[in-house]
This record gives sequence, structure tokens and C-alpha cells, in this order.
Amino acid sequence: MTGPLGGADPFARVHPHYHGGSLADVLPSALAVLGGTSGAGRAARFTDPLGLTGPLTGVRRIAVLLLDGLGWYQLPVAAPYAPTLVDLAHRYGRPLTSGFPSTTPTSLVTLGTGATPGAHGVLGFRVNVPGTDRVLTHIDWPKAPVAGPGFPGGGPASPVGGHRPGATWPPTGAPEPTGAPELTGVEVPAGVEVPTGAEEPTGAEVLTGAEEQPRLAAAGEDEPDPRRWQPLPTRFEQAGAAGVTTTVVSRPELARTGLSLAAYRAEAHRGAADADALATEMLAALTDGDGPTLVYGYHPDVDRYGHRHGIDSPQWRDAVAVVDRLLARLVDGLPADAALLVTADHGQLDIPAQGRLDLDTDPRLRAGTRVIAGEARVRYLHTEPGARDDVRATWSELLGPDAWVVTREEAVEAGWFGPVPEAHLPRIGDLVATCLGTNVVVASVENPIEAGLVAYHGSCTATEMTIPLLTVRSPHRR
Repeated sequence: MTGPLGGADPFARVHPHYHGGSLADVLPSALAVLGGTSGAGRAARFTDPLGLTGPLTGVRRIAVLLLDGLGWYQLPVAAPYAPTLVDLAHRYGRPLTSGFPSTTPTSLVTLGTGATPGAHGVLGFRVNVPGTDRVLTHIDWPKAPVAGPGFPGGGPASPVGGHRPGATWPPTGAPEPTGAPELTGVEVPAGVEVPTGAEEPTGAEVLTGAEEQPRLAAAGEDEPDPRRWQPLPTRFEQAGAAGVTTTVVSRPELARTGLSLAAYRAEAHRGAADADALATEMLAALTDGDGPTLVYGYHPDVDRYGHRHGIDSPQWRDAVAVVDRLLARLVDGLPADAALLVTADHGQLDIPAQGRLDLDTDPRLRAGTRVIAGEARVRYLHTEPGARDDVRATWSELLGPDAWVVTREEAVEAGWFGPVPEAHLPRIGDLVATCLGTNVVVASVENPIEAGLVAYHGSCTATEMTIPLLTVRSPHRR
């Protein structure tokens, strides 16, 4: 393990460690271990930014488990309720960073594509659809009726309205995409760095910001087509092209949501309604064939109960204990030639009542804005013409020293999103307001469920950005 669990200052500002220490590097390194073939029987070459090929020599099957909301800084809090987790973290763990913002949709697509947020374009929890006043909520894509916190089987961040049965892509009446897209001829916006893999897209069609929205809505619906909104090939597609069998295991209702199609596009999906089913299905998929195999599993409950009840609440402790049993089953069930990689999408922190500003009760916060997107810890402010400087001054004054309010250009130049092509720039606000202390900016009328949460994430503090990577080989290896 590199360094102690957690860290000295949970509010330290953490820059994403793109290209060698972030969530974007997990699948590229996993595929470097598995190898494969690429065209005319040639050996596929995948980069290994995390250096896993040495420690995992001889591994032919890899399971990747993403634990939503269980960041590096939450591991010491989990220790009394998750002895297996903490033991594995001490022996086999190291910290990585998420991308920015540290939020589920951005992180899942960062993992699935092996690309930075600027490149894949899923740049936040909610983003303005360029050329419109509409806001796309990535975990509710296509749009489905909002359900309350008790919704059974909700998906990522379900307390704030997320993946839901019926919210599948394409919407009713829209043409069904046929099969996985070819890895050639993929539409890649100018300036996007295509992830290195077995096959790289060629013949890219460049879309400018002005052209983007009509093309995104090619299915004839209000919601953007996930395959155009997120134009990069995923690592699962690249793995399949290299002869690696790929499977995603998650809640059944997540199989064909817009976010899942943007992030994964694997060969197969196995539904798993709870942690026990997740372990069963991941292990079954891992042992289905004889060739190189990549299985990805997603578990949402730590994030969900942290949001609703707070970190170290009884409900959060119970969710962590379930994760511990899940890990014990997975490790014990690994075939001799397999390894398990455990990571997360972000951490969390509790926000007290006095740390909340409200867009819907303080008119100064909406003055001069056209659209406000993002989420409570990171707000994207799309301003009226000529109003940007005044809005920046107002937000800076109201949020005080516990926030950064910067222009889009400043945020991009600082590298928070990685390189951002022209077509993706309008998805970021004219201003980016990032909360750095125990503060949030909620919308009690527009998003009442989100406004009532206990724990939040999305910003660039260490407790939100720092995530674990546990690299565990099978205890049955010869």
C-alpha cells in the first residue's frame, strides 16, 4: 500500500492525476494485463499506466468492482464494519483520483472510456445541452418520472433521481441502434485524444459546437443520442475487438440507460438486484469462457445511504458491512488465473444545514444567469450576454473564501477536465463555481430531494476526489 488509509487533510485541494494515477487508467491497465489480438492475429497493445502487468503476470481473467461513494478517505471510517475491505486495502491498496467533477456520471464514463472528462464529454451530473436552455441529467437519461428516496432498486445517486426502470435507450418510438459501433468511422470532436487501444478510430468526422446539437438529436427525441453525446469508443468495445470477452453486471434496470450506453457498450449485461446476486453473476461471468475475460460490476448502496443518512450513520455502516461480505465472496471465488480490482467513483462528505445556499430562495444567485446546471458542490453558470463579470462577483461574495468561482477558460486552462475539444466546451458553464468547504448550493424547489441530502460530492477536495484501487490476486493461484 502507498500511504495510510485516508489522509491528513480531507479538504486539501486535489488536482486529477490524469495519465498515471486516475480512474481513467484502470481499464487500460487491466487490458494491458489481458492482452488479446488485433487484426490479422497481431498481438493487441494496450498501455499500462498503473503498472499492473508485472504484479498480475499470468492473469487471464479480471473482475473490476466499482463501489459507488466509497472513497479513500472513507476507508478508516468503514474499518469497524468492514474488516475484509480494510485488510485488503492495507495489503493491496493505493489511492487514485477521480476525474473532475467527482460525480458518478462523469466517473463511470471516465472508467469505461479510459478518457478524461473533457474528451468524453460527460462533464457533470447535469449539463446544459448546447444551443438550448435544456439541462440533461445524465443519471436520468432518457427522462423518466422522478421517484423519491424510497424508490426500490434505484441506480447511481438514486436519492437525487437516477436510473429507473423504463428509462432505457432508445426511447419508445426511436430507432434501435443495431449492434456495437465499428471502431472505425467514429465521430470524434476536434481536439479529442482517442484512448490508445487495440483499434483506434479512423476517419473521424469533426463536429463544431454549432453543428453538435442537431446531430446529437438524430433519433428525433429531445434527449441526445448517447453514442453521439459520448463519441469515443469504450474500453469494452476495444477489448471485444481484441478478443477479450466483456460483461457488465449491475442492477437489471440499468442495462440500456443512456448513461450505461455512454459508459460501457460491453458484449453482455447480467442483471443483479443486490450484493449477493452481484457476486454470483460476476463470478459466473468470470468463469464462462477459456479466453481472456473482463467483468465489471457496479454496486450503488454506500453512496445511496451516505447521501440519505450521512457518513457513519447506522444505515451507511450496514451498507459498508454488505460490501465487506461482497468482497469476501468475490475474493474467495476467484479462479486461479484471475484478479480483482476494486475502486470507486468518488468519496463523500456531510454538509451541515448552515452550509447551504439556496438558488430558489436567494434571487441574487439566479440574477444574470440563463441556465444553472451541475450539482450542489459544483455549479455551472450559463450567463446572460454581458452578465458574466457581475455574476462572478455576486457568487464570489456570497460563497466567500470556501469556493472558487472561475471562468470556463480558466478551469479548462488549469487542466481540471483534461483537454476539452471545441464541441464539448459549451457543456461547461461560462462560470464554474466550486465549493471547497462544508458548503453547497442547492435548489430546494427545482431539486428538493437533492436539497435534502446529508452527504454530497462533486468538488476537488481530497475526501471527494481520492479513491481506492485494490489489486487482489486469487488466493487459489498455483
